[in-house]
Amino acid sequence: MSSTSFSSGICKLSQFALISASGADATIFLHSQLTNDIKSLDTNHACLAGYCTPKGRLLTSLLVWKSGASDQEQVMLELPAELQESVQKRLHMFVMRAQVKLNTQTKIILGVLGNATAAQLTEWFPELPNEPYAMVNSEAGNLIRLADAPGIARYQWIMSIDAFEQIWPTINSRFSILPESTWLLSDIHAGIPHIGLATQEKFVPQMINYELIGGINFKKGCYPGQEIVARSHYLGKQKRRMVLAQIDYPTVQSGAEVFSNDDETQPCGMVVNAQPNLHGGSDCLIEIKTAYLDDTTVHLNSGAVCRWLPMPYPLPTEE
Repeated sequence: MSSTSFSSGICKLSQFALISASGADATIFLHSQLTNDIKSLDTNHACLAGYCTPKGRLLTSLLVWKSGASDQEQVMLELPAELQESVQKRLHMFVMRAQVKLNTQTKIILGVLGNATAAQLTEWFPELPNEPYAMVNSEAGNLIRLADAPGIARYQWIMSIDAFEQIWPTINSRFSILPESTWLLSDIHAGIPHIGLATQEKFVPQMINYELIGGINFKKGCYPGQEIVARSHYLGKQKRRMVLAQIDYPTVQSGAEVFSNDDETQPCGMVVNAQPNLHGGSDCLIEIKTAYLDDTTVHLNSGAVCRWLPMPYPLPTEE
């Protein structure tokens, strides 16, 4: 079975977009809407979060952080660009009388792969964030350490368009410029899912390991779908999980169903994210019934077989 190694360098991330929430009630409002504890989030850290329907199904996955001075603080939401408009509109429906303004933010997002690459950013960030979801801020923007992919450190650099126009010529001359697909593949190998149009409302957060990667706070109180998410955690056995797979098929799509040879009539799982790998196939995150992970052949509708790879973090063994 082939392994995947990643080049070090920087890439522009166009598949993500930003929404800002500002105003006196911005933090409280988002705390009441998202799966994570936004009240306790400080300006030196980011966190993962989800936005759910009342039935506990994920509408989108989010990276959240706070930006700006305390008297002009903004909460920033990063999400797949294809969902930005609909999610912003839905959040706005629930603002009501709260003092919150939701705006689209036109910033540049860069993905930074590799410790050696990040070490060269000291011209703009004298100190680097040293653990996942730690963040440092400067006039050049925000630098967030994300979860590592095996063998490589990962950061996101968010900056204004003006800063980008000033800094990009230097970056372009000093750093290896990578395709965005390299970053998206690294997300898959880090075990970090993204909910897009094809997978909206398909998963309760735990089905894609969201509590394992720090995207849920079970003590924070109510939000849409909270009762169902909590019930799945405290009462029910989690019979579905997200796993890493390699498939010898170059164009696997998010939302594609997978089937077991034991039952060809009903899908046993769904592709959450997929990217072409370096070997003519695709590496994927697949949500699946855990009963089908042992001694069962699982495949796409095309017949291409899923070969399971080790996850970058442990999955619970007794559920």
